[in-house]
Amino acid sequence: MSTTAPRSHTWRFFRTCGLDQALLTTGSDIENLATLDQKLWTALSCPTRGLRFDAETLALLDTDNDGRIRVPELLDAIDWLAVRLASFDSLLDGSDTVKLDTISTTTPEGKALLVNAKRILSNLGKRKSDTICLADVTDTAKIFAGTRFNGDGIVPAEASDDPAIQQTITDIITLFGAETDRSGKPGVNQAKTDAFFEAVAARLQWEAAAKADPAILPLGKKTAAAAAATAAVRVKIDDYFTRCRMAAFDPRAAQALSRTDADLAALADQELSDTLPAIAAFPLSKIEAGRDLPLLSEANPYWADALAAFHATAVKPLLKKSVTALSAAQWQTIKTKLAPYDAWLAAETGKEVAALSADRLEACADDKVKAAITELIAKDLELEAENAQITEVERLIRYHANLMTLLNNYVNMGRLYDPNATAIFQVGTLYMDARAADLCFHVDSVDAHATLAAASKCCLAYCTLTRSATKETRTICAAFTAGFAQTLWVGRNGIFYDLDGKDWDATIVKIVDNAISLKEAFWEPWRKIAAMISTQINKLLASKQDAALAAASKQVDSASAAAVAPASTAAPEAPKKMDGAALASSVAALGIAIGLIGSAVGGLVSVLAGLPLWKTLVGVAAVILIVSGPSMILTWFKLRARDLAPILNACGWAVNRRLRFSLKLGRLFTSEATLPENATRELKDPYADDTSTRNTVITLLVLAAIVGALWMAGVLDNAMPDCLKRKQPACADPATIEAPATPAAAPDAAPAAAPAATP
Repeated sequence: MSTTAPRSHTWRFFRTCGLDQALLTTGSDIENLATLDQKLWTALSCPTRGLRFDAETLALLDTDNDGRIRVPELLDAIDWLAVRLASFDSLLDGSDTVKLDTISTTTPEGKALLVNAKRILSNLGKRKSDTICLADVTDTAKIFAGTRFNGDGIVPAEASDDPAIQQTITDIITLFGAETDRSGKPGVNQAKTDAFFEAVAARLQWEAAAKADPAILPLGKKTAAAAAATAAVRVKIDDYFTRCRMAAFDPRAAQALSRTDADLAALADQELSDTLPAIAAFPLSKIEAGRDLPLLSEANPYWADALAAFHATAVKPLLKKSVTALSAAQWQTIKTKLAPYDAWLAAETGKEVAALSADRLEACADDKVKAAITELIAKDLELEAENAQITEVERLIRYHANLMTLLNNYVNMGRLYDPNATAIFQVGTLYMDARAADLCFHVDSVDAHATLAAASKCCLAYCTLTRSATKETRTICAAFTAGFAQTLWVGRNGIFYDLDGKDWDATIVKIVDNAISLKEAFWEPWRKIAAMISTQINKLLASKQDAALAAASKQVDSASAAAVAPASTAAPEAPKKMDGAALASSVAALGIAIGLIGSAVGGLVSVLAGLPLWKTLVGVAAVILIVSGPSMILTWFKLRARDLAPILNACGWAVNRRLRFSLKLGRLFTSEATLPENATRELKDPYADDTSTRNTVITLLVLAAIVGALWMAGVLDNAMPDCLKRKQPACADPATIEAPATPAAAPDAAPAAAPAATP
């Protein structure tokens, strides 16, 4: 089968969040991946770290060991499978069990693979099985448990039937350490075998030199004990005779070199014993010019036992007479006789096999023994090429189980956009702020990742994860795609569950702040308005409080000054009362402020009072849209621009296309807390604050404001007496009032008397 497929292959694409991606639903799609334009691949490379994926499969794919899986390496894997599988259709299930009949029998590679698969099953006692699974090839101890040779170049003792060869292999393992055979047994390889026999030969040659020169072993087998006893006191004896020669040079040195009275006095306050280290520093015996060293008496008690051993094992045998006091000349004689042994011992070789007896060394030195072990290793290596196919069988099974998953996270991002699946770069779920964030990524460096991931336009929370029980730590980046951003802050704690089910303590260490939802955008302007009002009120109250405190402090200072003033001092002037003009101006200012507020409310009410209900509702909606509309529109564009590609690029991926996601998908990536279906709620809160008085006061104030506004607008004039009407009739000008018409006088009526003249 060749992966150079005809270019007539018909590709199918699926569309998600505006992105067209290639569908991989048939074996032919996988077979023809080499013909798919790489510009249409969603990713061009991915890291081998930080993924929820089989590490062994990634290692097999990463042929250049650079820590990245590139397109050519994926295509090479497909080429490798093409000559070993009868069809690519079996890859679609992603199973770690391979049917033997799916292995190709038309290519040499396929035939060899099938033979090895059957041999593995035979070694496991599954000769009749028609399938092979990953567990069958990963336990090599079971595969080779009943075989002597397995091609790894390591042979256990059981590889030989000769007891002498078995004993030699055991000696090599004991002295040089074991190599583990594929069967799981300890064994030896050629390198350790060669090192063993080289050490044996060197040891025998070194021992032969002692036998050839009698001066090396003047006491025979007892020479070693004599040399050891001499070495134990050599430095102190040299020190003693040197001090005596100094005393012969200058008599004054005898007392000084025997240690001072102060040195002896320092021992007086201690609990003395022969093993006290302070005593060891004193000379072996009293220092005098030309004095011999007493060996059995008058010696430093710390060194008494060592001198006795030296006397018994070295002095008596080497000097051949009973000597209880050693002279300087005799000491030199002993050193001269032991010098050849000391030189021979310093040149010791074959120390690795020193534990073996002389007879075992002679037995191991037989060339036939080495040749036999070397032949066993060679026979084992003859199967190396054949048994290397076991690795190929494992490669087939791992590709069969995992390659399809990787392609659906590489050629396309089908698993990212599937709510029932998990992408290989998702490492778990972060629970925080009554939300569950599923878009969590492994991060090596927070600052480096945040710098690149900021282009995603997503709200990102970087968290350090710890497990106190195991002292494990790691870092993740969590994308929050629903809810509110203002409830996230550095230092907030949560719980992270990885995909292995382990829980971690999570703490936010860095936030990349971006828009999260339209709901947040709607309330953001109102929140800012409320914050502004709250700030102004706080400033006003703070200024009033400061003024009141200042006034109180001034009054206290005045009272204190009055208390200490002389009796003849005139009484302090009483505080001035607010005069009429000041009081009037203050009241007027307060009235103007209330009037302005009332006029504004009244104007609004008067406008709405004459409108139909639907127009009133439209007006209220218009006000809401004017405040929240711009924020929501701007946020909508920002949310539409969110892109996961920069986050993955920061994780080491080479993402080839934009990975946008819709608002609906964002709500799936981050789920908010909701009550379970059919849950009931107890609405009465027994610990709620009593707000009845507050609510009554607010209700009365609102009603008063509404009535005042209606009165200011003149709406209530028909229900008010004339004196309280807002629109009272204007007063008539007396000059313009017409006199009532005078009735016509009767003809016979006498003319009216003229008014009396005013004096």
